[in-house]
Amino acid sequence: MTALLIAVLALPTIGGVVTVLLRRMVSTARWIGVGFAATGLLAAALLPIGAGDGPLWHRLDLPWADAIGLRFDLGVDGISYPLIVLTALLTLLCCLHVIVTDTQRGPLLIALLLAIEVGILGVFLSMNLVAFFVFFEVVLLPMYAVIAFWGGAGRRHAAMKFALYTVLGSLLLLVGVFIVVAGTGTGDIIALTESGGEGMSRSTQVLAFALLAIGFAIKSPLWPLHSWLPDAHTEAPTVGSVILAGVLLKMGTYGLVRVGLGVAPQGAEAASGVLAVLAVAAILIGGLVCLAQTELKRLIAYSSVGHMGFVLLGIATMSTAGISAALFGNIAHGLITGLLFFLVGAIKDATGTGVLARLGGLREVAPGLAGLLGFAALASLGLPGLAGFWGEAFAVYATLADFGAWGIVGGVLAALGAALAAGYLLRMLRLVSHGPASEVTLSASGTLSVRQLAVWAPLVLGILAFGLMPWLLLDGFVGPFLEWIAS
Repeated sequence: MTALLIAVLALPTIGGVVTVLLRRMVSTARWIGVGFAATGLLAAALLPIGAGDGPLWHRLDLPWADAIGLRFDLGVDGISYPLIVLTALLTLLCCLHVIVTDTQRGPLLIALLLAIEVGILGVFLSMNLVAFFVFFEVVLLPMYAVIAFWGGAGRRHAAMKFALYTVLGSLLLLVGVFIVVAGTGTGDIIALTESGGEGMSRSTQVLAFALLAIGFAIKSPLWPLHSWLPDAHTEAPTVGSVILAGVLLKMGTYGLVRVGLGVAPQGAEAASGVLAVLAVAAILIGGLVCLAQTELKRLIAYSSVGHMGFVLLGIATMSTAGISAALFGNIAHGLITGLLFFLVGAIKDATGTGVLARLGGLREVAPGLAGLLGFAALASLGLPGLAGFWGEAFAVYATLADFGAWGIVGGVLAALGAALAAGYLLRMLRLVSHGPASEVTLSASGTLSVRQLAVWAPLVLGILAFGLMPWLLLDGFVGPFLEWIAS
Protein backbone atom coordinates (compact mmCIF):
# COMPACT_ATOMS: atom_id res chain seq x y z
CA MET A 1 0.00 0.00 0.00
CA THR A 2 2.95 2.34 -0.48
CA ALA A 3 0.98 3.70 -3.44
CA LEU A 4 -1.19 5.52 -0.88
CA LEU A 5 1.88 7.30 0.53
CA ILE A 6 2.73 8.57 -2.95
CA ALA A 7 -0.91 9.50 -3.64
CA VAL A 8 -1.16 11.59 -0.49
CA LEU A 9 1.65 13.83 -1.76
CA ALA A 10 1.05 13.51 -5.49
CA LEU A 11 -2.64 14.43 -5.58
CA PRO A 12 -2.32 17.96 -4.09
CA THR A 13 0.83 18.51 -6.15
CA ILE A 14 -0.93 17.64 -9.41
CA GLY A 15 -4.02 19.55 -8.31
CA GLY A 16 -2.01 22.70 -7.66
CA VAL A 17 -0.29 22.54 -11.05
CA VAL A 18 -3.52 21.90 -12.97
CA THR A 19 -5.33 24.67 -11.10
CA VAL A 20 -2.63 27.16 -12.06
CA LEU A 21 -2.62 26.06 -15.71
CA LEU A 22 -6.41 26.48 -15.94
CA ARG A 23 -6.59 29.63 -13.81
CA ARG A 24 -8.26 31.69 -16.55
CA MET A 25 -11.22 29.30 -16.43
CA VAL A 26 -11.99 30.48 -12.91
CA SER A 27 -14.93 28.25 -11.96
CA THR A 28 -13.51 25.10 -13.57
CA ALA A 29 -10.06 25.59 -12.06
CA ARG A 30 -11.45 26.13 -8.58
CA TRP A 31 -13.54 22.96 -8.66
CA ILE A 32 -10.62 20.96 -10.06
CA GLY A 33 -8.55 22.14 -7.09
CA VAL A 34 -11.33 21.10 -4.72
CA GLY A 35 -11.57 17.72 -6.45
CA PHE A 36 -7.87 17.00 -5.98
CA ALA A 37 -8.07 18.17 -2.35
CA ALA A 38 -11.00 15.81 -1.77
CA THR A 39 -9.28 12.80 -3.36
CA GLY A 40 -6.17 13.65 -1.34
CA LEU A 41 -8.25 13.51 1.84
CA LEU A 42 -9.65 10.14 0.77
CA ALA A 43 -6.14 8.78 0.16
CA ALA A 44 -5.04 10.07 3.57
CA ALA A 45 -8.03 8.52 5.32
CA LEU A 46 -7.27 5.11 3.76
CA LEU A 47 -3.66 4.95 5.01
CA PRO A 48 -4.41 2.46 7.85
CA ILE A 49 -5.45 -0.17 5.27
CA GLY A 50 -2.94 -3.00 5.19
CA ALA A 51 -0.91 -1.57 8.07
CA GLY A 52 2.18 -3.61 8.94
CA ASP A 53 3.25 -4.85 12.37
CA GLY A 54 6.38 -2.70 12.72
CA PRO A 55 6.67 0.84 14.07
CA LEU A 56 5.45 2.16 10.70
CA TRP A 57 2.25 1.10 8.98
CA HIS A 58 3.73 1.70 5.52
CA ARG A 59 7.13 2.82 4.33
CA LEU A 60 8.63 3.87 0.99
CA ASP A 61 12.41 4.34 0.99
CA LEU A 62 14.06 5.35 -2.30
CA PRO A 63 17.43 6.99 -3.04
CA TRP A 64 17.26 10.73 -3.71
CA ALA A 65 20.68 12.28 -3.01
CA ASP A 66 22.61 9.75 -0.92
CA ALA A 67 25.78 11.83 -1.03
CA ILE A 68 24.21 14.32 1.39
CA GLY A 69 22.17 11.75 3.30
CA LEU A 70 18.92 12.58 1.50
CA ARG A 71 16.49 9.78 0.74
CA PHE A 72 12.87 9.88 -0.39
CA ASP A 73 11.84 8.07 2.77
CA LEU A 74 8.15 8.25 3.57
CA GLY A 75 6.24 6.52 6.34
CA VAL A 76 3.14 6.78 8.46
CA ASP A 77 2.26 5.66 11.96
CA GLY A 78 -0.07 6.48 14.83
CA ILE A 79 1.20 9.98 15.61
CA SER A 80 1.53 11.21 12.04
CA TYR A 81 -1.73 9.75 10.67
CA PRO A 82 -4.17 12.01 12.62
CA LEU A 83 -2.16 15.09 11.60
CA ILE A 84 -2.09 13.97 7.96
CA VAL A 85 -5.87 13.58 7.91
CA LEU A 86 -6.32 16.91 9.73
CA THR A 87 -4.10 18.65 7.15
CA ALA A 88 -5.97 17.16 4.22
CA LEU A 89 -9.35 17.98 5.81
CA LEU A 90 -8.55 21.61 6.61
CA THR A 91 -7.08 22.14 3.13
CA LEU A 92 -10.27 20.82 1.54
CA LEU A 93 -12.45 23.00 3.78
CA CYS A 94 -10.32 26.06 2.97
CA CYS A 95 -10.61 25.38 -0.77
CA LEU A 96 -14.38 25.09 -0.38
CA HIS A 97 -14.39 28.32 1.63
CA VAL A 98 -12.73 30.11 -1.29
CA ILE A 99 -15.60 29.02 -3.53
CA VAL A 100 -18.27 29.85 -0.94
CA THR A 101 -16.92 33.38 -0.58
CA ASP A 102 -16.65 33.65 -4.40
CA THR A 103 -13.11 34.96 -4.51
CA GLN A 104 -12.43 35.82 -8.16
CA ARG A 105 -8.72 35.12 -7.77
CA GLY A 106 -9.65 31.78 -6.26
CA PRO A 107 -7.65 29.48 -8.59
CA LEU A 108 -4.29 30.92 -7.56
CA LEU A 109 -5.24 30.96 -3.89
CA ILE A 110 -6.41 27.35 -4.07
CA ALA A 111 -3.19 26.35 -5.85
CA LEU A 112 -1.15 27.96 -3.05
CA LEU A 113 -3.21 26.15 -0.42
CA LEU A 114 -2.46 22.85 -2.17
CA ALA A 115 1.25 23.74 -2.29
CA ILE A 116 1.22 24.44 1.46
CA GLU A 117 -0.53 21.10 1.98
CA VAL A 118 2.25 19.28 0.12
CA GLY A 119 4.90 20.81 2.37
CA ILE A 120 3.03 20.09 5.60
CA LEU A 121 2.18 16.53 4.58
CA GLY A 122 5.80 15.97 3.60
CA VAL A 123 6.89 16.94 7.11
CA PHE A 124 4.45 14.47 8.68
CA LEU A 125 5.42 11.68 6.25
CA SER A 126 9.21 12.13 6.14
CA MET A 127 11.29 9.48 7.89
CA ASN A 128 14.60 11.03 6.78
CA LEU A 129 15.95 14.08 8.61
CA VAL A 130 17.18 15.86 5.50
CA ALA A 131 13.89 15.25 3.64
CA PHE A 132 12.07 16.44 6.77
CA PHE A 133 13.99 19.72 6.57
CA VAL A 134 13.35 20.09 2.82
CA PHE A 135 9.59 19.71 3.24
CA PHE A 136 9.73 22.01 6.26
CA GLU A 137 10.98 24.73 3.89
CA VAL A 138 8.44 24.06 1.12
CA VAL A 139 5.75 25.73 3.23
CA LEU A 140 7.53 29.10 3.49
CA LEU A 141 7.03 30.71 0.06
CA PRO A 142 3.38 29.74 -0.57
CA MET A 143 2.34 30.84 2.92
CA TYR A 144 4.22 34.10 2.45
CA ALA A 145 2.30 34.64 -0.81
CA VAL A 146 -1.08 33.87 0.81
CA ILE A 147 -0.47 36.51 3.49
CA ALA A 148 1.21 39.08 1.23
CA PHE A 149 -1.29 39.01 -1.64
CA TRP A 150 -4.63 38.15 0.00
CA GLY A 151 -4.15 39.66 3.46
CA GLY A 152 -5.24 42.92 5.07
CA ALA A 153 -3.76 46.41 5.03
CA GLY A 154 -0.59 45.39 6.88
CA ARG A 155 -0.11 42.18 4.91
CA ARG A 156 3.36 42.90 3.51
CA HIS A 157 4.86 43.66 6.93
CA ALA A 158 3.19 40.58 8.47
CA ALA A 159 4.34 38.33 5.62
CA MET A 160 7.90 39.60 5.85
CA LYS A 161 7.95 39.09 9.62
CA PHE A 162 6.66 35.55 9.15
CA ALA A 163 9.36 34.85 6.56
CA LEU A 164 12.23 36.28 8.61
CA TYR A 165 11.30 34.36 11.75
CA THR A 166 10.81 31.15 9.77
CA VAL A 167 14.14 31.49 7.99
CA LEU A 168 15.89 31.99 11.34
CA GLY A 169 14.23 28.87 12.71
CA SER A 170 15.17 26.96 9.57
CA LEU A 171 18.84 27.87 9.91
CA LEU A 172 18.94 26.57 13.47
CA LEU A 173 17.04 23.46 12.43
CA LEU A 174 19.49 22.82 9.59
CA VAL A 175 22.48 23.03 11.93
CA GLY A 176 20.76 20.64 14.35
CA VAL A 177 20.06 18.18 11.53
CA PHE A 178 23.67 18.41 10.37
CA ILE A 179 24.96 17.66 13.88
CA VAL A 180 22.73 14.59 14.17
CA VAL A 181 23.58 13.20 10.73
CA ALA A 182 27.31 13.89 11.15
CA GLY A 183 27.38 12.35 14.63
CA THR A 184 25.42 9.20 13.84
CA GLY A 185 26.13 8.68 10.14
CA THR A 186 22.46 8.40 9.25
CA GLY A 187 19.38 10.55 8.72
CA ASP A 188 16.97 7.65 9.22
CA ILE A 189 14.57 8.87 11.91
CA ILE A 190 13.32 5.37 12.76
CA ALA A 191 16.84 3.95 13.15
CA LEU A 192 17.89 6.97 15.23
CA THR A 193 14.85 6.57 17.49
CA GLU A 194 15.45 2.86 17.99
CA SER A 195 19.09 3.46 18.87
CA GLY A 196 18.39 6.47 21.10
CA GLY A 197 20.73 8.66 19.05
CA GLU A 198 23.65 6.23 19.44
CA GLY A 199 26.87 7.77 18.15
CA MET A 200 26.29 11.15 19.80
CA SER A 201 27.64 11.94 23.24
CA ARG A 202 25.34 13.41 25.86
CA SER A 203 26.73 16.91 25.31
CA THR A 204 26.26 16.58 21.54
CA GLN A 205 22.67 15.45 22.07
CA VAL A 206 22.03 18.44 24.33
CA LEU A 207 23.39 20.81 21.67
CA ALA A 208 21.47 19.11 18.87
CA PHE A 209 18.23 19.11 20.86
CA ALA A 210 18.64 22.79 21.80
CA LEU A 211 19.05 23.81 18.15
CA LEU A 212 16.18 21.61 16.99
CA ALA A 213 13.92 22.77 19.81
CA ILE A 214 14.48 26.48 19.11
CA GLY A 215 13.81 25.92 15.41
CA PHE A 216 10.60 24.06 16.19
CA ALA A 217 9.63 26.63 18.84
CA ILE A 218 9.71 29.43 16.25
CA LYS A 219 7.46 27.45 13.91
CA SER A 220 4.96 26.43 16.62
CA PRO A 221 5.36 29.25 17.84
CA LEU A 222 6.18 28.92 21.50
CA TRP A 223 6.79 31.80 23.91
CA PRO A 224 8.95 33.92 23.74
CA LEU A 225 9.47 33.30 19.99
CA HIS A 226 5.84 33.91 19.07
CA SER A 227 5.71 37.58 18.09
CA TRP A 228 5.28 36.90 14.36
CA LEU A 229 2.04 34.99 14.97
CA PRO A 230 -0.48 37.73 15.92
CA ASP A 231 0.49 39.92 12.95
CA ALA A 232 0.35 36.99 10.54
CA HIS A 233 -3.08 35.91 11.79
CA THR A 234 -4.50 39.41 11.88
CA GLU A 235 -3.47 40.23 8.31
CA ALA A 236 -3.88 36.79 6.70
CA PRO A 237 -7.11 35.93 4.88
CA THR A 238 -9.43 33.52 6.68
CA VAL A 239 -8.07 30.45 4.91
CA GLY A 240 -4.51 31.52 5.72
CA SER A 241 -5.34 31.81 9.42
CA VAL A 242 -7.09 28.41 9.42
CA ILE A 243 -4.09 26.66 7.86
CA LEU A 244 -1.62 28.54 10.07
CA ALA A 245 -3.38 27.70 13.32
CA GLY A 246 -4.85 24.38 12.33
CA VAL A 247 -1.82 22.50 11.01
CA LEU A 248 1.21 24.67 10.23
CA LEU A 249 1.89 25.32 13.91
CA LYS A 250 1.74 21.57 14.52
CA MET A 251 4.85 21.04 12.42
CA GLY A 252 6.85 22.41 15.34
CA THR A 253 5.30 20.39 18.16
CA TYR A 254 5.24 17.24 16.00
CA GLY A 255 8.92 17.82 15.25
CA LEU A 256 9.69 18.08 18.96
CA VAL A 257 8.18 14.64 19.55
CA ARG A 258 9.23 12.84 16.38
CA VAL A 259 12.70 14.35 15.95
CA GLY A 260 13.62 16.01 19.25
CA LEU A 261 12.60 13.26 21.66
CA GLY A 262 13.29 10.53 19.12
CA VAL A 263 16.82 11.26 17.92
CA ALA A 264 18.23 13.13 20.95
CA PRO A 265 16.51 11.65 24.02
CA GLN A 266 19.35 12.54 26.40
CA GLY A 267 19.21 16.14 25.23
CA ALA A 268 15.45 16.19 25.72
CA GLU A 269 15.82 14.81 29.23
CA ALA A 270 18.36 17.49 30.11
CA ALA A 271 16.13 20.26 28.76
CA SER A 272 12.82 19.00 30.16
CA GLY A 273 12.80 21.37 33.13
CA VAL A 274 13.51 24.40 30.92
CA LEU A 275 10.75 23.34 28.52
CA ALA A 276 8.30 23.01 31.40
CA VAL A 277 9.11 26.51 32.72
CA LEU A 278 8.71 28.02 29.24
CA ALA A 279 5.44 26.14 28.76
CA VAL A 280 3.93 27.43 31.99
CA ALA A 281 5.10 30.96 31.14
CA ALA A 282 3.45 30.67 27.71
CA ILE A 283 0.18 29.53 29.28
CA LEU A 284 0.06 32.39 31.78
CA ILE A 285 1.40 35.16 29.54
CA GLY A 286 -0.79 34.05 26.64
CA GLY A 287 -3.87 34.20 28.86
CA LEU A 288 -3.03 37.63 30.30
CA VAL A 289 -2.30 39.09 26.87
CA CYS A 290 -5.61 37.73 25.57
CA LEU A 291 -7.47 39.55 28.34
CA ALA A 292 -6.02 42.81 27.03
CA GLN A 293 -6.92 42.30 23.37
CA THR A 294 -9.39 44.59 21.63
CA GLU A 295 -9.46 42.86 18.23
CA LEU A 296 -11.16 39.53 17.64
CA LYS A 297 -8.61 37.90 15.36
CA ARG A 298 -5.63 38.93 17.50
CA LEU A 299 -7.37 37.50 20.55
CA ILE A 300 -7.77 34.09 18.90
CA ALA A 301 -4.18 34.30 17.60
CA TYR A 302 -2.74 34.96 21.06
CA SER A 303 -4.89 32.18 22.50
CA SER A 304 -2.85 29.76 20.37
CA VAL A 305 0.26 30.73 22.36
CA GLY A 306 -1.40 29.58 25.56
CA HIS A 307 -2.88 26.41 24.07
CA MET A 308 0.41 25.38 22.49
CA GLY A 309 1.96 25.97 25.90
CA PHE A 310 -0.13 23.06 27.20
CA VAL A 311 1.16 20.93 24.32
CA LEU A 312 4.76 21.83 25.20
CA LEU A 313 4.08 21.12 28.88
CA GLY A 314 2.92 17.62 28.03
CA ILE A 315 6.02 17.03 25.90
CA ALA A 316 8.29 18.34 28.68
CA THR A 317 7.11 15.64 31.10
CA MET A 318 8.43 12.95 28.70
CA SER A 319 5.86 10.59 30.19
CA THR A 320 3.20 8.47 28.52
CA ALA A 321 0.39 10.62 29.93
CA GLY A 322 2.13 13.87 29.02
CA ILE A 323 3.04 12.97 25.45
CA SER A 324 -0.45 11.52 24.93
CA ALA A 325 -1.89 14.83 26.16
CA ALA A 326 0.39 16.78 23.83
CA LEU A 327 -0.47 14.73 20.75
CA PHE A 328 -4.18 14.86 21.58
CA GLY A 329 -3.92 18.60 22.18
CA ASN A 330 -2.39 19.06 18.73
CA ILE A 331 -5.44 17.57 17.02
CA ALA A 332 -7.95 19.27 19.31
CA HIS A 333 -6.34 22.67 18.82
CA GLY A 334 -6.35 22.20 15.05
CA LEU A 335 -10.08 21.45 14.98
CA ILE A 336 -11.13 24.11 17.47
CA THR A 337 -8.94 26.97 16.29
CA GLY A 338 -9.70 26.16 12.67
CA LEU A 339 -13.40 26.54 13.45
CA LEU A 340 -12.81 29.72 15.44
CA PHE A 341 -10.97 31.39 12.57
CA PHE A 342 -13.67 30.40 10.10
CA LEU A 343 -16.26 31.97 12.42
CA VAL A 344 -14.20 35.09 13.07
CA GLY A 345 -13.71 35.48 9.34
CA ALA A 346 -17.47 35.23 8.79
CA ILE A 347 -18.11 37.87 11.46
CA LYS A 348 -15.54 40.26 9.99
CA ASP A 349 -16.88 39.75 6.46
CA ALA A 350 -20.44 40.42 7.62
CA THR A 351 -19.73 43.42 9.85
CA GLY A 352 -16.60 44.87 8.29
CA THR A 353 -14.75 44.96 11.61
CA GLY A 354 -13.17 42.76 14.24
CA VAL A 355 -12.94 45.45 16.93
CA LEU A 356 -14.60 44.04 20.04
CA ALA A 357 -15.91 47.42 21.18
CA ARG A 358 -17.86 47.85 17.94
CA LEU A 359 -19.42 44.41 18.00
CA GLY A 360 -22.26 43.31 20.24
CA GLY A 361 -25.67 41.67 20.16
CA LEU A 362 -24.70 39.11 17.52
CA ARG A 363 -27.14 36.58 18.96
CA GLU A 364 -30.00 38.99 18.27
CA VAL A 365 -29.34 39.24 14.53
CA ALA A 366 -27.42 36.03 13.72
CA PRO A 367 -28.22 33.48 16.46
CA GLY A 368 -26.77 30.57 14.48
CA LEU A 369 -23.43 32.27 14.04
CA ALA A 370 -23.40 33.36 17.69
CA GLY A 371 -24.27 29.83 18.80
CA LEU A 372 -21.41 28.30 16.84
CA LEU A 373 -19.03 30.91 18.20
CA GLY A 374 -20.16 30.01 21.72
CA PHE A 375 -19.67 26.30 20.99
CA ALA A 376 -16.14 26.86 19.67
CA ALA A 377 -15.25 29.13 22.62
CA LEU A 378 -16.44 26.53 25.14
CA ALA A 379 -14.40 23.87 23.35
CA SER A 380 -11.35 26.15 23.41
CA LEU A 381 -11.61 26.84 27.13
CA GLY A 382 -11.63 23.10 27.81
CA LEU A 383 -15.25 22.26 28.64
CA PRO A 384 -15.51 18.53 29.52
CA GLY A 385 -17.18 16.59 26.73
CA LEU A 386 -15.47 18.62 24.00
CA ALA A 387 -12.08 17.94 22.42
CA GLY A 388 -10.22 20.78 24.13
CA PHE A 389 -10.61 19.24 27.59
CA TRP A 390 -8.48 16.11 27.35
CA GLY A 391 -5.17 17.49 26.18
CA GLU A 392 -5.03 20.32 28.71
CA ALA A 393 -6.36 18.31 31.65
CA PHE A 394 -3.89 15.47 31.22
CA ALA A 395 -0.98 17.84 30.56
CA VAL A 396 -1.66 19.29 34.02
CA TYR A 397 -2.05 15.79 35.48
CA ALA A 398 1.25 14.64 33.96
CA THR A 399 3.01 17.72 35.35
CA LEU A 400 1.71 17.03 38.84
CA ALA A 401 2.71 13.38 38.60
CA ASP A 402 6.14 13.60 36.98
CA PHE A 403 7.94 16.71 38.27
CA GLY A 404 7.76 16.12 42.02
CA ALA A 405 7.35 19.20 44.24
CA TRP A 406 8.07 21.57 41.37
CA GLY A 407 5.40 19.76 39.38
CA ILE A 408 2.80 20.83 41.93
CA VAL A 409 3.77 24.47 41.39
CA GLY A 410 3.79 24.07 37.62
CA GLY A 411 0.49 22.19 37.58
CA VAL A 412 -1.25 24.78 39.71
CA LEU A 413 0.04 27.64 37.54
CA ALA A 414 -0.99 25.82 34.36
CA ALA A 415 -4.45 25.26 35.82
CA LEU A 416 -4.59 28.99 36.59
CA GLY A 417 -3.78 29.58 32.92
CA ALA A 418 -6.77 27.44 31.97
CA ALA A 419 -8.91 29.66 34.19
CA LEU A 420 -7.54 32.71 32.36
CA ALA A 421 -8.59 31.08 29.09
CA ALA A 422 -12.11 30.78 30.41
CA GLY A 423 -11.97 34.44 31.40
CA TYR A 424 -10.90 35.87 28.06
CA LEU A 425 -13.16 33.60 26.00
CA LEU A 426 -16.23 34.38 28.10
CA ARG A 427 -15.32 38.07 27.87
CA MET A 428 -15.20 37.69 24.10
CA LEU A 429 -18.66 36.11 24.05
CA ARG A 430 -20.05 38.86 26.27
CA LEU A 431 -18.72 41.59 24.00
CA VAL A 432 -19.61 39.94 20.68
CA SER A 433 -22.80 37.98 21.30
CA HIS A 434 -24.62 39.70 24.16
CA GLY A 435 -26.08 43.12 24.78
CA PRO A 436 -27.98 45.26 22.28
CA ALA A 437 -27.05 44.85 18.63
CA SER A 438 -24.53 47.45 17.51
CA GLU A 439 -24.81 49.32 14.24
CA VAL A 440 -22.22 47.15 12.51
CA THR A 441 -23.65 43.92 13.91
CA LEU A 442 -27.06 44.65 12.37
CA SER A 443 -25.45 44.14 8.96
CA ALA A 444 -24.70 40.51 9.90
CA SER A 445 -28.38 39.54 9.86
CA GLY A 446 -29.02 36.40 7.84
CA THR A 447 -25.35 35.87 6.88
CA LEU A 448 -25.16 32.21 7.95
CA SER A 449 -25.68 30.08 4.84
CA VAL A 450 -26.12 26.36 4.28
CA ARG A 451 -22.86 26.33 2.32
CA GLN A 452 -20.97 27.83 5.27
CA LEU A 453 -22.49 25.26 7.63
CA ALA A 454 -21.42 22.47 5.29
CA VAL A 455 -17.83 23.73 5.40
CA TRP A 456 -17.78 24.02 9.19
CA ALA A 457 -19.75 20.84 10.02
CA PRO A 458 -16.77 18.40 9.91
CA LEU A 459 -14.92 20.50 12.50
CA VAL A 460 -17.94 20.61 14.80
CA LEU A 461 -18.40 16.85 14.49
CA GLY A 462 -14.69 16.24 15.12
CA ILE A 463 -14.73 18.38 18.27
CA LEU A 464 -17.72 16.43 19.58
CA ALA A 465 -16.39 13.01 18.57
CA PHE A 466 -12.96 13.39 20.19
CA GLY A 467 -14.49 15.11 23.20
CA LEU A 468 -16.92 12.29 23.89
CA MET A 469 -14.75 9.41 22.65
CA PRO A 470 -11.09 10.32 23.26
CA TRP A 471 -10.14 6.67 22.92
CA LEU A 472 -10.65 7.01 19.16
CA LEU A 473 -7.36 8.92 19.04
CA LEU A 474 -5.49 7.70 22.11
CA ASP A 475 -6.00 3.94 21.92
CA GLY A 476 -6.03 3.60 18.17
CA PHE A 477 -3.03 5.75 17.26
CA VAL A 478 -1.03 7.39 20.03
CA GLY A 479 -0.84 4.36 22.34
CA PRO A 480 1.06 2.02 19.96
CA PHE A 481 3.60 4.76 19.16
CA LEU A 482 4.33 5.36 22.84
CA GLU A 483 4.76 1.64 23.47
CA TRP A 484 7.26 1.45 20.61
CA ILE A 485 9.30 4.51 21.60
CA ALA A 486 9.41 3.34 25.24
CA SER A 487 10.79 -0.03 24.19
